[in-house]
Amino acid sequence: MENVIQRLIQFATEYGLKIIGAILILIVGRIVASIVRNVTKKGLRKAKVDETLISFFGALSYFLVLAFTVVAALAKFGIQTTSFVAVLAAAGFAIGFALQGSLGNFAAGVMILIFRPYRVGDFIEAAGVAGVVKEVRIFSTIIDTLDNIKVIVPNGKIYGDVIKNVTGYDTRRVDLVIGIGYSSSMTKAMEICMRLMKEDEKILDEPAPQVAVSELADSSVNLVVRPWCNTSDYWNVKFGLTEKIKAAFDAEGIEIPFPQHSIHMVSDS
Repeated sequence: MENVIQRLIQFATEYGLKIIGAILILIVGRIVASIVRNVTKKGLRKAKVDETLISFFGALSYFLVLAFTVVAALAKFGIQTTSFVAVLAAAGFAIGFALQGSLGNFAAGVMILIFRPYRVGDFIEAAGVAGVVKEVRIFSTIIDTLDNIKVIVPNGKIYGDVIKNVTGYDTRRVDLVIGIGYSSSMTKAMEICMRLMKEDEKILDEPAPQVAVSELADSSVNLVVRPWCNTSDYWNVKFGLTEKIKAAFDAEGIEIPFPQHSIHMVSDS
């Protein structure tokens, strides 16, 4: 019993202070990790970074400080942390190599959330998909197409391709190509188009609407009709103006031709 007591006293003397020191290191490290996380989140919020990134970088800074704390606590017991860190680095490299595709999507997601080439609610064309952005995640972006199909696109494909943000600006130009017959009055048709654009309240005065002759085609004289409108009114202006031009041309006798072929019959006498 005396030997056991002596060994306990010796163990307490030798390792007691180390255990207490390791516990203190863990406690202080956890407090510091919480402080670093809060400071990181506060700084990112001041920079107006996306909330998803704020949560991610806050958690990342917390666990990094906590990892260093654990290594420091292990060093108190005389454990060789150099080899331990090397093992962790090797394991991290192996995991990163195995998940390189996912990490690429993650990196692209971070860049998208930082630089904001598009936001939730924008209509975009990217990676061969066109639709309204419903959600931007770290690894993927959710897009709803015009026919209401939910498409989940990896961020790596979006950020590595051309991104066309259709609703990126407040105004858009509507481009219409209207064909009239060669026998119809070109001047009258242009006046009708200009009058209809000036009468439409959704069409902006600045930039000024434009009507011009773009092409002398095989079967028609093609006019370009280019009004400007607010982005939210684009489709209403496009569809409404097309309908009004057709009705006005019919009323004024302006011919809208269709492709025709003349066939000459040669008889063998």
